[in-house]
Amino acid sequence: MADLFSNLESWVKRQIEVKESFKKAESDYKEADRLALILLSRMAFQHMMRTIEAFDQWLKDPAITAHMPREMLVELWEKLRPIFYGLIDLDIEHTSKYSEYLKKLSTEGKLNPLLFWEKGEKEHKRIQPQI
Repeated sequence: MADLFSNLESWVKRQIEVKESFKKAESDYKEADRLALILLSRMAFQHMMRTIEAFDQWLKDPAITAHMPREMLVELWEKLRPIFYGLIDLDIEHTSKYSEYLKKLSTEGKLNPLLFWEKGEKEHKRIQPQI
């Protein structure tokens, strides 16, 4: 049992450290360049995915779930709901805005042709001379 308690304490400590690191890293995000914002967002998503995977494993473990009171599960769902629906809303909003922006760039002829050529097009292979 000592290992379990130690692991749980280590997990909580690490999550607090990650949170503090992100708060420092994002302190001037409104002035950050595109690359810094992409990195910040990607690192946040990566950490969220690791946390979600760990939560999923946690809820699959019979040693955990056999002892978790129903009240904690209700509280978990109450806190998870706004995160879940918020993430879906974020995805809908961000993807929709980006789609509209791409359409605007396309109509203005401002899309980089190297990044948006048709997938159906194939590169022409160099003809090999017959010797």
